[in-house]
Amino acid sequence: MTFKPVILWTDALIYLLLVVVIIFAWYVRRNEHLLAPWRRVGHSVSGMMALTVLILFISIGLLDTIHFRPSVQANGSTNNKIYGVQVLSLFDVIATPLRINIEKTYSAPFATHLYTRETIEFSEGKQVREFPRLEFGGAHLRNPEEQFVADVTWRTVAGLSLGLFVWSAFVILLVMLMAYRSGKEFMQTLSAILRNETEVPWNAVFRMLALIFSLLGIALSLSACYHIFGTDKVGQDVFYQSLKSIRTGLVIGTLTTLMMLPFALLLGIMAGYFRGWIDDVIQYIYTTLSSIPSVLLIAATVLMMQVYMETHPELFDTIAVRADLRLLFLCIILGVTSWTGLCRLLRGETLKIREMEYIQAAHSFGVSHWRIISRHILPNVMHIVLIATVMDFSGLVLAEAVLSYVGVGVDPSMISFGTMINAARLEMAREPMVWWALLSSFTFMFTLVLSANLFADAVQDAFNPRVRTLSFINRKIVPR
Repeated sequence: MTFKPVILWTDALIYLLLVVVIIFAWYVRRNEHLLAPWRRVGHSVSGMMALTVLILFISIGLLDTIHFRPSVQANGSTNNKIYGVQVLSLFDVIATPLRINIEKTYSAPFATHLYTRETIEFSEGKQVREFPRLEFGGAHLRNPEEQFVADVTWRTVAGLSLGLFVWSAFVILLVMLMAYRSGKEFMQTLSAILRNETEVPWNAVFRMLALIFSLLGIALSLSACYHIFGTDKVGQDVFYQSLKSIRTGLVIGTLTTLMMLPFALLLGIMAGYFRGWIDDVIQYIYTTLSSIPSVLLIAATVLMMQVYMETHPELFDTIAVRADLRLLFLCIILGVTSWTGLCRLLRGETLKIREMEYIQAAHSFGVSHWRIISRHILPNVMHIVLIATVMDFSGLVLAEAVLSYVGVGVDPSMISFGTMINAARLEMAREPMVWWALLSSFTFMFTLVLSANLFADAVQDAFNPRVRTLSFINRKIVPR
């Protein structure tokens, strides 16, 4: 089977962001004064454990960003290459069993029968109302009532053993690499990690990795034969939907920041540096924009975009392209409406920095405004930009869930935490109640947001100069 690569708008922006992050990391490594705050981030136990979880989510999101269209065979011919309208990702290929094992309708987590009764007619004409067997979930069991507990237990132990084995191999390779780079022996490096004598809390990171690999091994073992989070109304695996929602949350959190930063940086620094009528105009702009209810502005923009898409269907060759464009415009409108807070912070910090002696000396020597802003002011406000960016990420993920819940978020055909919660809202009202879709989406979104918040706290403590000054003073006044 051949395939045709597909690069969506959000895919291109994510690739661009990845290149920028790599260049930024390379530049930071070459400058000690920029590397020092990131080393302080690496000293935080909670920050590094949260970063470990975030790397897992980012890896899933990147796998779900490589898209393609598989070829289909037309009229039995092998010469003509015709590509299907369905856009798949590399993650879809990896999770093929979860994607294609679709049941008839609702089924509870680890269930072997449907969640609702159906009328079953036997060969002799007798009709019985009972719960039918699932087509895929637990289909390998001949007698589920007797074999279910033993089978789940065995698969759990097997998955746990697989996860711990992979974790052990990964830790051994990583410790060997650390020992090689430091010029020490393997056991000496391992002993230092176990005694928490390393700068980076590798002991805590390895413990978090053990938990992650164990859960991944168990999930991989059980999901091969069961729907571990149940199925939805159309029989699709809820665990698969939760994993697919990760990319949407990451796109909202990262691309919205890219849309927000140019407005906040340019207008905030200009208002604080030039002051006067420029400051008045910029303050009037962001005060007026802040007074408009953001939900109404977002809803109006999304509805106008939706009308345009419905009246021009010829512009979109696949449903995925249409849904991706709506996601991109949602990121743009969220960025346009959320830059005002950071702009205020940058304006206040710039007002303070422009009165510093070295700025006044630069003015006296006739240094241009652009050079002063780029060489002296911008580097000294980047800690605020970085802290605000990391801390706003979790808020943007929650914003997508709220907007999709009220119907003005992502396209209904796109899987996200918001669309899952919106669908679960109706399912919670039925009898019997379908609760697992809400629980699954909440669990994954809670883990993502909590990890982002803990990492944001570590970044804030490392980059905030006031926190570092207070910590230094506290160390100096401790009685000896």
